Amino acid sequence: MNQDYIKPDNWSIIEEGFDASRVKSSESLFSIGNGAMGQRANFEEQYTGNTFQGSYIAGVYYPDKTRVGWWKNGYPEYFAKVLNAPNWIGINVSVNGEQLDLNTCKSVANFRRELNMKEGWLSRSFKATLLNNIQVEVYIKRFLSLDLDEVGAINYEIKPLNSDAEIIFQPYLDSGITNEDTNWDDKFWDTTEVSHINNQAFIEAKTMKTDFHTCTFMESKVYISNKPILVEHNVKADSNHVSFSYAYPVKQGDTYSIHKYGGYTVDRNHKKSELIKEAKRALKTATKKGFLKLLEDQKKAWANIWEMADVTIDGDVKAQQGIRFNIFQLNQTYLGKDSRLNIGPKGFTGEKYGGSTYWDTEAYCIPFYMATKDQKVARTLLEYRYNHLDKAIENAEKLGFTNGAALYPMVTMNGEECHNEWEITFEEIHRNGAIAFAIYNYHRFTGDYSYIPEKGLEVLIGIARFWQQRANFSKSKNKYVILGVTGPNEYENNVNNNWYTNYLAKWCIDYTIAQIENVEAEFSSDFSRIAKKVKLTKKELALWKAVADNMYFPYSEKHQVYLQQDGFLDKELISVKDLSKTQRPINQKWSWDRILRSPYIKQADVLQGFYFFEDQFTDESLERHFDFYEPFTVHESSLSPCVHSIQAAKLGRMEQAYTFYLRTSRLDLDDYNHEVHEGLHITSMAGTWMSIVEGFGGMRVINGKLSFAPKIPKQWKGYSFKINFRNHVLKVNVTQEQTYLEMLCGEELEILFNDKPLVLESNVLKAVS
Repeated sequence: MNQDYIKPDNWSIIEEGFDASRVKSSESLFSIGNGAMGQRANFEEQYTGNTFQGSYIAGVYYPDKTRVGWWKNGYPEYFAKVLNAPNWIGINVSVNGEQLDLNTCKSVANFRRELNMKEGWLSRSFKATLLNNIQVEVYIKRFLSLDLDEVGAINYEIKPLNSDAEIIFQPYLDSGITNEDTNWDDKFWDTTEVSHINNQAFIEAKTMKTDFHTCTFMESKVYISNKPILVEHNVKADSNHVSFSYAYPVKQGDTYSIHKYGGYTVDRNHKKSELIKEAKRALKTATKKGFLKLLEDQKKAWANIWEMADVTIDGDVKAQQGIRFNIFQLNQTYLGKDSRLNIGPKGFTGEKYGGSTYWDTEAYCIPFYMATKDQKVARTLLEYRYNHLDKAIENAEKLGFTNGAALYPMVTMNGEECHNEWEITFEEIHRNGAIAFAIYNYHRFTGDYSYIPEKGLEVLIGIARFWQQRANFSKSKNKYVILGVTGPNEYENNVNNNWYTNYLAKWCIDYTIAQIENVEAEFSSDFSRIAKKVKLTKKELALWKAVADNMYFPYSEKHQVYLQQDGFLDKELISVKDLSKTQRPINQKWSWDRILRSPYIKQADVLQGFYFFEDQFTDESLERHFDFYEPFTVHESSLSPCVHSIQAAKLGRMEQAYTFYLRTSRLDLDDYNHEVHEGLHITSMAGTWMSIVEGFGGMRVINGKLSFAPKIPKQWKGYSFKINFRNHVLKVNVTQEQTYLEMLCGEELEILFNDKPLVLESNVLKAVS
């Protein structure tokens, strides 16, 4: 049973009514971020109920030593974790000496929480009766500034309803923080200095091992009925905590409020010795503007993002809410400002997956960022991998590969592999292919070839060398095979000849050889530089080509499909529809042994290959493979429904495409996999955007031309999106009757519409059907 407490709304995520059992789920769903930091939607005031506190600083991590009872050569030494950072949002509230705590209040009424995605803020309001029988009305609004990305702001208002009361606001900073997912209960933070001056406080702390230095800061101002007042404050400070107390006798019906400004300065961006100085500068800017002006700036900044990124859906509020939630969270997580950062699968919403970089970025996120932002953002994501090439070569060397072969990590912060499950670290090598595919995809979409001779070709050569060495020749098959792998379907480990992996390997080698030839012909100086640097020879290229030309692909003549791996037909092929719902999700109900022997597929595997390389297969072949594999797919990966939605739409199966779309867009909002309390599925959210733009919109790039073949679910009156294609901004608006195309920016452009040429002129609306 999926959760169903989020109110349908076009622009907001809304929860009404307080339910302690939902607190951790809501902390994930209502998370906020600004690309530089983020936090779960924890309460500002004390909460003694079940909660998962989480504040995170982009790029600040800890190498938590791998916990494993055995050790093998090449095993990652640590699992990197974005750390739960010192907490700056806390504001304890007492009313006539009684702590405000929703877990202990006699009653909580009119509880409402809203995440306003259009304007980028989080609010919460309620009425509560405390244990001392005083009734209060509370309203809180907070946001993390996009413009001043080291700063967040909170407005906390409280009104006594049934008597006068002395109310104390106690804003605090706390660095006595632990991670929920620590392997050894290590101490991650070392607090080096706690200081305060006037209404400002600072905690300087550094991470153990990685030695990131941070300063967590705050400043507060208090108001009565919106008028600023000066209140003498008491200070408490110890080794990892500092708080101010602002006590005031508040008359019944008056509103006592506090504006708290806080955040982080980090030595990734400033000198270690100047973190407090930079914090004071940030606070000066923030307090000078004040809460309302900062909020106004926030609204404008989000308006600019939505201007390009918004997808509208007419006639289906839940579908509209879903896509905007996905787009909002992607932009909260990554804005492309810092080339050292990437997109963690949980973003700033939880600790699972360590906040590290996965192949999700290349396979799912780059298309979203290419089309909704300047192409430089996507190029920055490619350069992130180029900057880690030496580490990828080191990773391959640890596993016995030579000659500059590169194996990009499954999970990384700095280029080193840091995933601590062997079947993924050693075997899920298809991630290498996604990185090569992203280079191809970037050139295909943007038309910018310059990245390949400048940087990309070196990455491709390292990857091709890996594939050539990872394959081995089978005399019995008279083909090259790739043994002992895990494909995208992680419900099969240590299998032979995963079709997707083998196909990617062949494609990577062929594509790399083609780019070598092109760079040699068109960019001879770059080619000479690279060939000399990597010691490339014609003899080596011949070895690569032999592998690519003679790669083995398991195939069933009976079913006329490529097999997911050699032994797939040996399984007991019972489809998902014949599996009792009481057994789902199988990853929470079954032993791992039983899962591995089952035919059930976690996510698109063979179909992932058909998604990447759609133009290399006929529609009939796609249909055959879709009909064979989808019935065994349990979609227990967040990356699964979007691929199936796109392919169902291509096959004209709109009801199925729509169902998959709802699942990908509302995966977290409706908690399909019963795990949202751990955090959101950020990287798969880009797949939701792909489901609309590539699935229903039918967007492709064919022979260098943008192409659309729109379809529309019967549940919708219409939908629209914008695309930035090679500095042309197009708006596509699809209704049940026809499609409207308009070029909002750029010169004349010829596109394909339902496979026929169509010329778009600037600011001329074209209606086509």
